[in-house]
Amino acid sequence: MKSYANDVEATEGLKSLYSQLKTEVSKVIVGQNDVVDKILISILCKGHALLIGVPGLAKTLMITTIAKTLGLSFSRIQFTPDLMPSDILGTEILGEDRQFRYIKGPVFAHIVLADEINRTPPKTQSALLEAMQEREVSVAGITHKLPDPFFVLATQNPIEQEGTYPLPEAQLDRFMFSIWLDYPTMEEEIEVVKRTTVEKMPEANIITSQEELIMFQNLVRRVPVNDNILKYAVNLTANTRPNTASASDFATQYIAWGAGPRSSQYLILGAKCHALLNGKYSPDIEDVQAVSENVLQHRIVKNYKAEAEGLGSREIIKKIL
Repeated sequence: MKSYANDVEATEGLKSLYSQLKTEVSKVIVGQNDVVDKILISILCKGHALLIGVPGLAKTLMITTIAKTLGLSFSRIQFTPDLMPSDILGTEILGEDRQFRYIKGPVFAHIVLADEINRTPPKTQSALLEAMQEREVSVAGITHKLPDPFFVLATQNPIEQEGTYPLPEAQLDRFMFSIWLDYPTMEEEIEVVKRTTVEKMPEANIITSQEELIMFQNLVRRVPVNDNILKYAVNLTANTRPNTASASDFATQYIAWGAGPRSSQYLILGAKCHALLNGKYSPDIEDVQAVSENVLQHRIVKNYKAEAEGLGSREIIKKIL
């Protein structure tokens, strides 16, 4: 791992690493630049992300590629209605010596892809979400620490809602970002087809290490923030809370429940990282706004009027901004 004399040097090192990561990921993934940006920002902020998109948009390939470039272990869990908590956390088995020993589940990886998390019952969802929050699991009264860094990326299919178990708002709040994947452009889709219908598929290389990533995660936390930026982030969150002194008229009109304090924390953390990646040593209002949609859209609950008028969460956040 490269050592840096001070945080200014480390910031330049992070910018260089980020550029290399984007280059490596683009060897495999065509387009989706904003999605890759937000995933990398959430990893650098020690946050988790919820990815929402229709099937076939390379969600799984994107995460496996990012995990490889970061030099981290990767685990994919396909969520199904019959999945049990022990299938995620692991279980105790009785050995030949008549002693119980713990067999770790797939959650023991640096990057965990929870594929279609809304396809499994709440009991199993809660097992993963507890691991996300505590970064440890308890089995038979014994606590086991999860690897560091630990990052969960969950996917949800916005269509085919029959037979699904949507995540409650309190559990959605555990995710730093909610990221929406759109269809590729015509040019991007042509490039996807061109790359994936040949004999040899392109592969990404390992760019960094676990130790270096943890060092950069700590660097993000050390970024200083001006009080007026803190006030702006907290005020932005307060604006989403209907029928309160700080609520905007638009929020009172279209939102049933607004975002909680965790939203303000993630707005500042995301702004810190966004500022560093753009060559700034402290975030400004633009950096808060750059991450606000991904932080807020899954933390607000629309009321019947918004539903009746077909207003989406993203449109509501843009209006509040």
